[in-house]
Amino acid sequence: MSLQTLLPPGWPRPKGYANGVTARGRMVFVAGMVGWDAQGHFHSRELVPQVEQALRNIVAVLHEGGARPEHIVRMTWYVLDKKAYMQAWPQIGRLFRDIIGSYNAAMTAVEVSGLMEEPAQVEIEVTALISDPD
Repeated sequence: MSLQTLLPPGWPRPKGYANGVTARGRMVFVAGMVGWDAQGHFHSRELVPQVEQALRNIVAVLHEGGARPEHIVRMTWYVLDKKAYMQAWPQIGRLFRDIIGSYNAAMTAVEVSGLMEEPAQVEIEVTALISDPD
């Protein structure tokens, strides 16, 4: 994939994401995924299990669009509780590496006052890019 991370001179490398990326190709957009199954049922009201399911949902939608996790160039996380998110970060990081892998996507996490699906603790949206053939 022709993906280049953008790191201005003198800036420290961010942990687990990139400040910016540039890429070229066919784009796949994944709407905000929450931690429910394919039938729209939540199996947990806890953050970490919902993150795991949301990430698996993202992979399923990417696959349908002919993309894989390594094609992700942008992720936005919406969480209800910043403190819970920060406390769960080691577990979330392990899940992320297991399901998505390690790469340099540009990521943002935002604490919000509510999500549209009442039991949801997290919602994640993704932009992926499948490189043009050289």
